[in-house]
Amino acid sequence: MSNPYYHLKHFKPIEFDSPDEFYSGLKMSLDFLTMLDEAREIAGIPFKINSGYRTTKHNKAIGGSPTSSHMKGLAVDLSYKNNLEALKIVAALTDVGCYRIGISSNFIHCDNDVEKTWPAYWTYDE
Repeated sequence: MSNPYYHLKHFKPIEFDSPDEFYSGLKMSLDFLTMLDEAREIAGIPFKINSGYRTTKHNKAIGGSPTSSHMKGLAVDLSYKNNLEALKIVAALTDVGCYRIGISSNFIHCDNDVEKTWPAYWTYDE
C-alpha cells in the first residue's frame, strides 16, 4: 500500500513535524495538506512552514491557544519575506478555499477548522 502523502508535489510530511515529536507531520489532515499543496502551485513561490502540527506540550510551551487548530493537524504558519510574497500566499490560499487566514508582520496563519468562525480574516497585534 502506498503512502497517500507521496502525492504531495511541494511538501514532505516531516516539514510539518512538531519540534518535540518526530514524524508528527503525519498527523496533519491530508485534505488540508492537499489544499496547501495546490495553493503553493498557484502562488508559484516556495512556502516555508514555521509551524505545522503541534503537540499539546509544544503548543503550551510557545503560548499557543488551548484550542489551536495546529493540534488537530488543520493549521500552518507560513513565513514570507515581503508584501508581494504575502499577497501571493493569501491570494492562493483564498483561491483553494482557505477562509481562515491571519496575517502577522512575518508569517501567515492558515487553517480550515470548521469548528471555528468561518470565514475569518485577521491581523496580529505586534
